Amino acid sequence: MSEFGRKSGTTHVVTISSDQQFRQMVENTFSSQLQISLEMLESDLTQIDDAPLEGAAVFIVDLDASNEAQIAALSRMTMKPGSAPAVVVTQVFDENVARRLLQIRVADFLVKPVAPIELVRACARAARKPAQGESANEAEIFTFLPSAGGVGVTSIAIQSALLLQGSTRGGSSTCLVDLDFQHGAVADYLDIEPRLDLSEIEPRPERLDRHLLEVMLTHHASGLSVIAAPNRPAEMRSFDPVMVTRLLDLVSSHFRYVVIDMPRTWFPWTDSVLLGSNKLFIVSEMTIPGLRHAKKLVSAIGERLGESANPQVIVNRFESRMFDSGLRLTDIQAALGGAFAGSVPNNFRIVREAIDRGIPLEEVKPGNNVVLALKKLILPPAKDAKQAGGFSRLFRKTG
Repeated sequence: MSEFGRKSGTTHVVTISSDQQFRQMVENTFSSQLQISLEMLESDLTQIDDAPLEGAAVFIVDLDASNEAQIAALSRMTMKPGSAPAVVVTQVFDENVARRLLQIRVADFLVKPVAPIELVRACARAARKPAQGESANEAEIFTFLPSAGGVGVTSIAIQSALLLQGSTRGGSSTCLVDLDFQHGAVADYLDIEPRLDLSEIEPRPERLDRHLLEVMLTHHASGLSVIAAPNRPAEMRSFDPVMVTRLLDLVSSHFRYVVIDMPRTWFPWTDSVLLGSNKLFIVSEMTIPGLRHAKKLVSAIGERLGESANPQVIVNRFESRMFDSGLRLTDIQAALGGAFAGSVPNNFRIVREAIDRGIPLEEVKPGNNVVLALKKLILPPAKDAKQAGGFSRLFRKTG
């Protein structure tokens, strides 16, 4: 049986390209697939109407990413109700192209020159329908971004991941990903060994598959899976966006929940991570400068990524005391407006003990106020979250 896995009938694939060499490669590639019905359109997107795409299981688009008219035509095709999934092939890859394709939500993305087996696998994944009883939902992705240093973003991310893991029965449903490659502290906080070997996957991100992912995963006693690299405090580096998105793509394909602990520094891959998130939380401290930083960050993200990112602010270490002249909840609400998600109480003693012992807060003190506050923010997963994170089926190089 071919990779398209149908027991009967054929899978109809439509290819749109003005590149004769690429069309020939596609024809040669799929000619050996007996269950594939291939239709080739010698054109670009701007000259195609919807008729040839009717009945297609997947369509391959040879896209000129610098052509705004083609981008608009692709967006129109993919947004049409009942549209077949699109596998995009282009000669250009940069953060602007990645952002646009994330917004359009194509099924997969490949960069020329494309190996035939990669194209077959991409189309197979895009055309595949869930088996009976199998969920079509992808991972819910929760991303935590600090508004400033020392606001407790790692503690919030860890406890949120532990809550999500504890909300499901059996197995490892949640993966916590530490993307702060320079100062990441997730592994230290959980007292586990960081196993993500960046030097192994950076030269060839396409080598990262399920087997290699298992090798680089660390499992906490709670059942939580963790992706973390040994931190490099004296080395400032920006890793290839392809490596980061490939890693997140793979993780989001194999877990129900993905929690991301982000660095404060903005990297070339940051936009893609934020756009691919279902829920984006900015963690701030309860100070006037902290709230100002958070508000500026909300505004900056809106300007860069548009309304789809929808960042929400969590005010950490919140304290409300009678007859105190400091900040009150009403002050925070007035400052942040609709971007205010909620607050997490200041309970330094139990948080410090949990960090020192590498255990969940619930094991230190069941029913503590920090966990109760996080449950309201994190559980159950919001019904109004963007459907599916933007990593799965995007930027894949191999199966």
